[in-house]
Amino acid sequence: MKLTDRQKRQILFAVYFLFVIKVIIFKYPFEQLRAIMDTWSKEVVLEGLDTANFTLFKTIHMYIDYSYMLNSFENLAGNVVVFIPYGMFLPSIWNRFRNFADTFLAGFLFSLSIEIFQLFSAFGAFDVDDVLLNSVGVIIGYLMYMVFELIEWIVKKDKKNKKIRK
Repeated sequence: MKLTDRQKRQILFAVYFLFVIKVIIFKYPFEQLRAIMDTWSKEVVLEGLDTANFTLFKTIHMYIDYSYMLNSFENLAGNVVVFIPYGMFLPSIWNRFRNFADTFLAGFLFSLSIEIFQLFSAFGAFDVDDVLLNSVGVIIGYLMYMVFELIEWIVKKDKKNKKIRK
């Protein structure tokens, strides 16, 4: 059985999706995750609320202000880059997501769900700036998808025009 291009992209998207979950949520070794799970209690959730960043641009400003000390570029760029494929894959796989608003909303909600999971699980820290940066990655990915679609349309139109001229 030969896979279609769409099926290949669906498989790649599934692998990408699992990769994102692994890298962002399950980034620690299993033993460390298990130790975190053993501490789950109401107090842990409340502590997560205390350490969460709900102030837009707070972390981004911190990374810029202390860029000489922190791995700022890696953290800021990484949060953007990791979601670029999301913005590219969704519209290329499912027609519903050819609309920018639907793709953006799906990416925003995926990012927000990761952050909320981190907030309540203590497998990371909630940061509204991560949601913002991830969403920028979705936007860039969608724009790249649109550029590729435009190039494909131009190539097809050019081939069609060459056939007509012959």
